[in-house]
Amino acid sequence: MHKFLILLLLAASAAAADHPVSMWRVDGEQNTIYLLGSVHLLRKQDHPLPAVIEAAYEDAEALVMELDMDDLDPAAIQSISNRLGMLPEGKTLRDVMGDELYREAAGMATAIDIPFEMLSRTEPWFAAITIEQMALLRIGFNPLYGIEMHMAMKASQDNKEIEGLETVEQQLTFLDSLSLDAQKDLLMQTLAESGEIELIMDDLIQAWRHGDVAWLEEQVLKEMTGFDELYDAIVVRRNQAWVESIVELLDDEDDYLIVVGALHLVGEDGVPALLSARGIRTGQMNESL
Repeated sequence: MHKFLILLLLAASAAAADHPVSMWRVDGEQNTIYLLGSVHLLRKQDHPLPAVIEAAYEDAEALVMELDMDDLDPAAIQSISNRLGMLPEGKTLRDVMGDELYREAAGMATAIDIPFEMLSRTEPWFAAITIEQMALLRIGFNPLYGIEMHMAMKASQDNKEIEGLETVEQQLTFLDSLSLDAQKDLLMQTLAESGEIELIMDDLIQAWRHGDVAWLEEQVLKEMTGFDELYDAIVVRRNQAWVESIVELLDDEDDYLIVVGALHLVGEDGVPALLSARGIRTGQMNESL
């Protein structure tokens, strides 16, 4: 091959490899904190992760995730889910949604081959997250390939400590505490998006891998901000609480890798923006050769 062409190909390859990733660096007086935006379910083909993410893991003495992944009890999670996600005896999803909206939802579920009757005893928020998970599993997305599970398995092998920002009960309570109208909106939006979920996820993974903050804000976060109550409960209040924990960790000597959902790190209510508002410098990181 002509040497000039080889040089062009090498230059193009380097440019393609040098791009932002969905991770930010925060430097304390004596330590470094890496803020990694997670996709909780990934596909096998989405691995390996960008090398800079693996390097941040190696540098960190401990991991912090939304949940303490090495201390989860499946039986306890099932019990909490049943207690919060199931309707009182004698009530059905049709009762709480009303006949007209229920028929519309059932029709949308049928169109995407979701057995909606299976969810007849669940609260709308629980039906929504169940449908989303079913739709993702069908197209190869699995929590076993997700960033949290990937990091938790590495940490277990390396005897690295994992801490949690929240408990399972706290996370599910955020959804369970939503008003009925907000829960209905969440369910209908989930059904509407599930029919196009493969295309949505392909675009999202591409944006996540390349740290495309503008795309995430415009295509995903902006849509969520249209649901005020949901956005406040799921994003804003949690981010504000997490910032308090992160500020405390900046006084530590250990380096930390903090892993939270990617949408928590973008926008004016995102964790990096909230830290910057306190005068704490954050910088988005790059994947480079």
